[in-house]
Order: sequence, then structure tokens, then C-alpha cells
Amino acid sequence: MTIEVLRPGMLSTLQDRGRFGYQRYGVVVDGAMDELSHRVANLLVGNDPDEATLELTLQGPDLLFAQECVIALAGAAMEMKTQGAHIPMYRPAWIGAGTRVGFGTARVGCRAYLAVAGGFAAAPVLGSRSTYLPGAIGGHEGRALRRGDVLSIGANASERVATLGKAIASGRRGFTAARWFVASPVDLHAAAPIRVVRGRGWKIFGADGRRAFLASEFRISAQSDRMGYRLEGAESALAHRMDLVSEATSFGSVQVPPDGRPIVLMADRQTTGGYPKIAEVIGADLPRLAQRRPGEVIRFETIALDPAQALLLEQDAALRRLGESVRAGWNSGCE
Repeated sequence: MTIEVLRPGMLSTLQDRGRFGYQRYGVVVDGAMDELSHRVANLLVGNDPDEATLELTLQGPDLLFAQECVIALAGAAMEMKTQGAHIPMYRPAWIGAGTRVGFGTARVGCRAYLAVAGGFAAAPVLGSRSTYLPGAIGGHEGRALRRGDVLSIGANASERVATLGKAIASGRRGFTAARWFVASPVDLHAAAPIRVVRGRGWKIFGADGRRAFLASEFRISAQSDRMGYRLEGAESALAHRMDLVSEATSFGSVQVPPDGRPIVLMADRQTTGGYPKIAEVIGADLPRLAQRRPGEVIRFETIALDPAQALLLEQDAALRRLGESVRAGWNSGCE
């Protein structure tokens, strides 16, 4: 089973949950920027959460499905349509053979995740199908999609499509969507502050610097990407020169270089860094941060470690409940 890329979109890459176990060798983790939406999309089509999805950034692609397929889209509010008909997000949809599906511009948010039943059949590199663009490894030839690319779907796709398609598909038009839908366990587009725990370098910045960090609005710079979000605002209060021994970094580390412009490290972050870390974005808020675009404004607020961990556990529990709802919904028909 294959999918042909008729138009690649702005930045469309295959991503899974990341490449773990190799940071000590200098290999980055990468993976989906918004892992929550990645997992929801996979749940909707009956995939394991580690299956690769197609991460669509701001402007989606046009795809031609050579064989029938079951798909789902989660994350940024992005139009998905075929033959002039709108295909709803957050629902599994049966797509007929020879159907062209177009993805528009994200109206809200930055990244949407397309899952196909059976998963994408890219060869794993160091245990992951994620695309690491600077290193040109993983995904589809280590790069973003291009016009004319052909993506293969996993070997068990036919069984999945037969199982899910029987519950969903009843017509002969280009697609049929399930009657039921799910909602993201998190309001990805909420304007609430991004919550952080204090970083190892919290005390380095003094009372004035810490106060400025929490009281200021920061704008996500145009010089932001999957490696990191460079923030503009309160530079003078945070400017600080100090040489530190490099240490391991994590998704959500807020580093502050000497110029005082914080950088939030994201999915393609480097493995180590020597800038002081004023804060760490909590895991439960990383999906919301990943959906923010360059030019948007964010604020931070601190939270203690225990409630931060409790929020992440609650999010995982919500995903398990969502999975149960999806499995129950497959037998409820189509629209």
C-alpha cells in the first residue's frame, strides 16, 4: 500500500516518539514536537503509539492514496478535504483507493499529525523512524517530503483497514468518517502561561532576573525551529556571562545565552549544553508549547515538581481513557 506526494507542504516529516538511548554518543532524540497529538492520531486508527505519523507544519501536503486506507488527523486546526468535501479531524476516516486528499493551512496552532492504519513503513534508524533533518537520518530518506515521493504503509495495514474500514466505511464516495469523534485531552491552544519548574541555574540570575523572567511576555522569534524556540523580551534583565561545564539537556530546557535571549530546547535539541538553565517546561505543557508559532507571545509561571508530575500522570490517564473510547466507537458506524 502506498501514498504518493503530489504537493509536499511547508515541512512534512515522518516522526515517532523519538530516538532514545544514544544521547551519550551525541545522537539527538528528536521525535514528534507535539507527542500528545501524535499519540492521539495513532489511537484513532488503532496503531501502537510508537508508529510513525506525518508531522505537518503550518501548511499541509496533497496526497494520493493508491489503495484504500484508514487515516486520522490530530493537533493544529488544519483543513483536510477530498473532492470538495471536508474530512473532520479527531475521527478515523476511510479513504477510497485513488482518492486525493489535500491539507490546508493551519488556522490555529502549528503542527498537525496524520496517522494511517498500519503505520508508515520507513526503515528504523537506531530504533526510530523519526526524521532528524540536520543529520539527514531517519524518516523518508532523512529529509522532508518532496513532490513525487512515494510512502509505503506497514505490512499489517490490510488487516487494520479491513477491521476498521468495516466499522467505518459504508459508501462509495472518496471517504467516509466515523460518526463519533474524540477531543484532545489538552486544550492545545489555550492562552494560559506555560508552566515551568525551576532549573539548575535558577539562582544564578538573581532576584531581578528571576522576576523579569516570570513577569515578562516573550515573543517566539522567527529564528526558531524544531531544535529550539528563541525568545525575545527581557534580554537586558537576563543577560549574564558565565562559563559552565556542559551537561545533558532535555526537551523543554530554557537556556539563557550571554545575550539574555532565552532558548527553549525542543525535539531536535542538542544532547549537551553549557548555558545556564533558568527553568524547565513541564512535560504536560510541552504539547501546548509545540503548537505555538513564531511571532506568538508566551509567558511563564512556576509550578512545584510534585504537581507537575501529577499533571503528566493525569494526561497519560486521559490518553488511556481516550483509547478505550476509541475502541468502543469503532462499532458505532459512520456518518
